[in-house]
Amino acid sequence: MSTVSELPSPLMLLPRAQAGDEQAMNRLLTGITPYVARICRSITHDDGADATQEALLAIYRGLGSLREPAAFYGWVRSVTVREAVRTAKRYGEERSCSELESRQEANPLDAVHISDVLERLSQAHRQVLTLRAYGLNEEEMAEVLALPVGTVRSRLFRARRRFQEAWLPSAA
Repeated sequence: MSTVSELPSPLMLLPRAQAGDEQAMNRLLTGITPYVARICRSITHDDGADATQEALLAIYRGLGSLREPAAFYGWVRSVTVREAVRTAKRYGEERSCSELESRQEANPLDAVHISDVLERLSQAHRQVLTLRAYGLNEEEMAEVLALPVGTVRSRLFRARRRFQEAWLPSAA
């Protein structure tokens, strides 16, 4: 019986999975599922499970196209965000992208306040702010959202302004 610490890392499984080893592929997908699910839930809320399945399927299908193993997690993030946004659009999710991963918040209540402020923004503004929080640049966001780069820049500018306007009263 193996323990979690004995399981190979996804990067060690990657070459075997790309070569067609089904066991390695299963272990690789199982290993990244929590990461993929966390991203999907933050973008789609109630449809997180469906988005996770779609993302894992896209990762499975596209794994052979990944040429640089060091880019694995960035590639997985990009595929996952794209599939989560597609799922949110497909299901007409109105509350899309309202959670933001907190990154070592100084005050745990800040995450609650951030979520509250995001909930008050439009879906379009929540989407661009969440995608930016996941590290996507404007060109990547435009591709994921199927919008012109100028539209993404405009939304991002307005979203930041609306967020700041909503945040300042709650910071007092």
